[in-house]
Amino acid sequence: MRNIVALAIFTWIIALIYFMNNIMYVQKKERRDGRNETWILYIAEGLDEGMIDKLRAALEGIEELKEQNVKLKSLAEEEKKEHTENVRLLNEILHQKKREGKLSEWKEKEREGKEKEEKNEKMKSQLYSSDHEKLRKMLDDRIIEAFFYAKKYVGDNKTDRKSVANHLENQLLSLIGLSYQFSEVDQAEEWRRKSLANLTQHIQTTIDRIQNPSNCSKAKILVCNLDKQCGFGCQLHHVAYCFVVAFGEGRTLVMEGDGKEWRYSHNGWTSTFLPVTSCTVKDVIAGSGPVNWESDRSARVVSLPIVDSLRILPSYLPLSFPSSISDQLIKFHTNPPAFFIAQFLWYLMRSNEELQKQLNEAKEKISFSQGPIVGVQIRRTDKVGTEAAFHSLEEYMEWTENKNNMIIVQIYFKVEESRQGKKVKRRIFIATDDPSVFKEAKEKYPSYEIFGDEGNANTAQLDRRYTDSSLLGVITDIQLLSHCSHLVCTFSSQVNPFFHNPYPLSNLLSGVSNGIRTGSSSAEYERK
Repeated sequence: MRNIVALAIFTWIIALIYFMNNIMYVQKKERRDGRNETWILYIAEGLDEGMIDKLRAALEGIEELKEQNVKLKSLAEEEKKEHTENVRLLNEILHQKKREGKLSEWKEKEREGKEKEEKNEKMKSQLYSSDHEKLRKMLDDRIIEAFFYAKKYVGDNKTDRKSVANHLENQLLSLIGLSYQFSEVDQAEEWRRKSLANLTQHIQTTIDRIQNPSNCSKAKILVCNLDKQCGFGCQLHHVAYCFVVAFGEGRTLVMEGDGKEWRYSHNGWTSTFLPVTSCTVKDVIAGSGPVNWESDRSARVVSLPIVDSLRILPSYLPLSFPSSISDQLIKFHTNPPAFFIAQFLWYLMRSNEELQKQLNEAKEKISFSQGPIVGVQIRRTDKVGTEAAFHSLEEYMEWTENKNNMIIVQIYFKVEESRQGKKVKRRIFIATDDPSVFKEAKEKYPSYEIFGDEGNANTAQLDRRYTDSSLLGVITDIQLLSHCSHLVCTFSSQVNPFFHNPYPLSNLLSGVSNGIRTGSSSAEYERK
């Protein structure tokens, strides 16, 4: 048995050696018609033909797998290269876009710079419009024409003086009208209105902030006695004087007794106007009363005596106005001190709801929107023979008409006709404390359309003056006068300074500066 096993092992080894030595693989690759062919040469003898076919098929499969592997590697390499190239191209495009964006931004700035430069050059070559230059040359020509006419004929005894005077008057009226036109060309008037509106808003906001402190018990306060023994205009100017001093020192203005005791109304200040502050006397004064302003100006709460009794005048009184707004005021307004004090008068006279309703009803009765109206304020009664002389209706009307030719030719309306280039209807609004003026005006000037409330004049009589109805009448007259295009008055009446800037906020904010013709005992002059 052992011999048989040994013999079998020996036989297997001999067969294996024989098989290894007699089989040779010769692999040859040739390219024919674009294809690889694999050849297997069988050298060994005695192998089964089927086994050789299987071996050949296996080797061909392996070769095919190798070729596929090479192709896959090649495709992967190409894809990797393509991806790398795409990333490179994308980065290059993004970089280019970024450079183009910066370039475009730079070009835009350069373009804007050139446009600005061209605009500046154009402005240098054409600073004003054609209308501006036409009016300027026309104004120059007419001034020169009037000068040479006056030089030739004034003082010439051979010439009819009346004819010369009429001719010169017409020339000068034409010049005034042309000057008005010149002030409006290139939207200059609108520019001035908006500039003054912005300035007004700034001042009103500042006043309102000071008048409504966050803590009344710690705020600096100035207490003012409302009930000075004088008329409405005088009282308002007194409170305005307190107000300006308080504003200048950064103090909140508080009326003595919170304005509840007022000669003009038993219901106090708020019967017609809004409260001037959110603080009350009780809020601001604890223990002892206010210190006299002249005694200790550093005290938190001070009282200010009437201006007539002051030994030391505050530097804030008119004609002063803040240096911080002086350039703008001088630039845009013809009377900066009047404009500034009017800001405080307006704040004081802000109407409560009931008063505003009555004022609106009064305004609706007068057609202000249908053309210019000249306001005539005639103050008489207690003023005559004490503070001022008597002025006849003719003296006031002299400034609305010229009677040299015995025909009614209103100066102001003639100027308006020159400015507008057309006929202007003659209309006036009369405010007075003398009811007889209305009848006199209608009889002497029948061609006028005359507005005014005789009832208001009746309430202004001395025996009815300090009543609620009289207070409403004077406030209504001030309101309506402020809407007029031109004002004729005397400065002996203390309400007239209100009109350097009209009382209504709509006009005040727009910076309207009405023409005001004032007359005193010996002189007339205009504030425009």
